[in-house]
Amino acid sequence: MLALPASANGFIEVMTKLKLRLQEGNSERTVTVHQDVFTIGRLPQCDLYLPSGGVSRYHARLVKTPSGMWTIEDLGSKNGTQLNERLISSAQELQNGDVVWLGDVCLFVVLTAVESLTSKQETFSPGRTILRNVKQLQQQWILADNIDGDVGIKDKTIARLKDLVDIAKNLSAATSIDEIFSQVQEVVFRYLDSIDRLALLIDVTGCGKLELLSAATRNLSQQEGLPADGSWISRSICQKVFEEKVAIQTADAQNDERFAGENSILVKGIRSAMAVPLWDESKVVGVLYADAHLSSYHWAEKGEEELSFFSALANLVASSVQRWLLAEKLRSEEVIRQRLERYHSPAVVQQLIAVGALPNGRLPPQESEISILFADLVGFTAISETLTPTGIADLLNNLFEEMLQEVFACAGTLDKYIGDCIMAFFGAPEPQPDHADRAVTAAMGMLTRLENLNAKNFWTEPLQLRIAINSGKAVVGDVGSSQRVEYTALGATINLAARMEAVCPPGKCVVSEATYKLLSQPSCFLEMGDYRFKGINRLVKVYQTKMQ
Repeated sequence: MLALPASANGFIEVMTKLKLRLQEGNSERTVTVHQDVFTIGRLPQCDLYLPSGGVSRYHARLVKTPSGMWTIEDLGSKNGTQLNERLISSAQELQNGDVVWLGDVCLFVVLTAVESLTSKQETFSPGRTILRNVKQLQQQWILADNIDGDVGIKDKTIARLKDLVDIAKNLSAATSIDEIFSQVQEVVFRYLDSIDRLALLIDVTGCGKLELLSAATRNLSQQEGLPADGSWISRSICQKVFEEKVAIQTADAQNDERFAGENSILVKGIRSAMAVPLWDESKVVGVLYADAHLSSYHWAEKGEEELSFFSALANLVASSVQRWLLAEKLRSEEVIRQRLERYHSPAVVQQLIAVGALPNGRLPPQESEISILFADLVGFTAISETLTPTGIADLLNNLFEEMLQEVFACAGTLDKYIGDCIMAFFGAPEPQPDHADRAVTAAMGMLTRLENLNAKNFWTEPLQLRIAINSGKAVVGDVGSSQRVEYTALGATINLAARMEAVCPPGKCVVSEATYKLLSQPSCFLEMGDYRFKGINRLVKVYQTKMQ
């Protein structure tokens, strides 16, 4: 925003308005950016909803700087954000005519300047609205500037320090967000008689999107009438506090021109409002917000002091919230880890968690180039006739434990166990250009390992495997209902591999022509011939491992 002299009574402010023009096939549409922080992504709750496969859940955001300029930054998206055909790694200033790519979606930047005449006086009326950097407020409440006499100042300072210590102890013992907010609610309603409603908003995902986690009213009878969606909260105040690390207090929002366009203030009848950032060292993790329906005129005299206390409390709350966020992240990662370790090697699991490729703890289905492996125990039906059910379970558990080590050693993924058969694939969820080589290496390792186990009398009689491998496109990801989800691979590539297992000689591995052509060293295989398989209307050339 640029302020130019207009007259003795005011300034001309040149405001920069931002619009985005979207190309969608043969048509286009224009979206006006209507707030200072504007998120773009694949989730419906984003300010600009782009339901495209190449766009991440929270892909990018636009931020209006205090000077009135617009910047764009990537939010850790999978496909990245391009500005004028260059990937960005930090916030970049936008210019009129810039071209932005988010995955496969193209946005054209349209910036226009709008002039308006503003009063020469400060935007905030003296005695009605206070806007302070939170660092300026750290000691004011403790020092109690408005008390006459050194003894009085000392006594009140000691009392307030003791209060803060007690508050800090209670917050440090809180283990859930409900317990944290309960402590905050008790303290705020005890110290600040003017507050009617209180809210705790947290940036849970770390993407700059504030979520309302807890709210309360002083009058318990009004608690049920408090909208759960947070529509009563001034989002623009909270976003300004969050982005700019400032504390805001207004004693009469109805008569403050700054909030003239705030629907939540005007419609809901909010008079007084106060918001401070939850600032844990250099990071803001959320906002503590409070308001009142009646004008709090005493804030004109005691506003600085009460805002200082609110800010000091928020600092204590920030540490507790940060600990809670970390604990939630660790718990979530542990749940994800335990589930994924059923399918992937520990190294692959760690990589998936590190890159954040698990929206909602799930791996969304996507098309991948993979090599699928089926390893079947030869003569299992005959073997099971001689064993008890417990004996069958022991045999398969021990065999699968050994064979899976070879799959994981090649960074493969376990799809499932089908009776006495292991189904695994290579090339997903993370792309592996050498997926065919990995599959064959795992197969050779399984055959060699079983030979060694037989030599050590692993079972009462020698065991053999048949292994079949095919390569091609498949859809890989979490598939199922809300009650049960299974990470699996689907498609014709998998069906052919399952059919090929029937023509594999005992103790051998067979591969399709598609796999054979991808191998870096195909010389270890011999051509078996062309085969026709049920449900596949073409001849398939099959290769098998050479005789040893």
